[in-house]
Amino acid sequence: MLRIIFINKDMGKKCFMVLLLSLFGIYTTQAGSPVLKFNQDGKFKIVQFTDVHFKYGNPASDIALERINEVLDAEKPDFVIFTGDVIYGRPADKGMITVLELVSRRKIPFGVVYGNHDDEQGMSREDLLKVIQTLPYNLTTQAEGISGVTNFVLPVKSATGEKNALILYCLDSHSYSSVKGVGGYDFLKTDQIEWYRRNSSRFTADNEGIPVPSLAFFHIPLPEYNQAATDEGAILVGTRMEKACAPVLNSGMFAAMKQQKDIVAIFAGHDHDNDYVVAWKGILLGYGRYSGGNTVYNDLPNGARVIEMKEGKREVETWIRLKGGTLINRIHYPMDFVKKGDPK
Repeated sequence: MLRIIFINKDMGKKCFMVLLLSLFGIYTTQAGSPVLKFNQDGKFKIVQFTDVHFKYGNPASDIALERINEVLDAEKPDFVIFTGDVIYGRPADKGMITVLELVSRRKIPFGVVYGNHDDEQGMSREDLLKVIQTLPYNLTTQAEGISGVTNFVLPVKSATGEKNALILYCLDSHSYSSVKGVGGYDFLKTDQIEWYRRNSSRFTADNEGIPVPSLAFFHIPLPEYNQAATDEGAILVGTRMEKACAPVLNSGMFAAMKQQKDIVAIFAGHDHDNDYVVAWKGILLGYGRYSGGNTVYNDLPNGARVIEMKEGKREVETWIRLKGGTLINRIHYPMDFVKKGDPK
């Protein structure tokens, strides 16, 4: 049973609108959730941890917790996103809480999108979400009526709080293909793409028809990652030690993002030996840095990707932080990806 308590007439109108929008899969806020906002200096910093592959009680995972703590203390982000494969052993609930509490106890808002291994540890995606949602400062929700569980969109307010200055799209990229005759990893579904389009169009309409600068986060990279990385004219910064393990089928999310004209950059995980960024058709395609311990394959020292946005700019500054304060691969997009002779 759904029960709404109206405090006053104006509040009643707002509650009615929230209910109506939620029925159509449009973004809604949750009462009591932290509000993301640009700082007074006009900056908003995100830390991306990916593929922690945490095994509760396994000393091989200690280095993952050490790195997460170190990065959080050094960067002091405004928001943290975990792009999948947070856990890699049982008990799933204790493992998930152990990792996420490092962020929650620092009172930093955070979100989680699932990888292909998170629900292989004895708990379903839905049950894991219930665990995640017990923690303070969690912003992970489930958009009703579309494929997957960790689909949610987060607006970041301007420094004055007057408008939405940045939009974060977080998507569940599922696990393995269920299409007969098609192996490999799953793809973003048509209803997820339409959900993104609806939200994007609404935010654009609310911004006087101007697309709001946006970022997207999910675990499994899009097929376009391989197209971009192998293009002879590509400017690629970082490490590429393996082909992107992307879906065989291309469901059209990248094309939708180009049509909506709001996405500045996409950040994924999944491939532990990749941490590069590469520009493709006007969107920056990036990987996080493997953040886990020695519980799965990895040939790169663990760390995290840091992403900094400036209010009112369709620009990204990003770098990787490693042990001991080492910073590598700092880039400014799009400035560092403009080649001589390119049209301005």
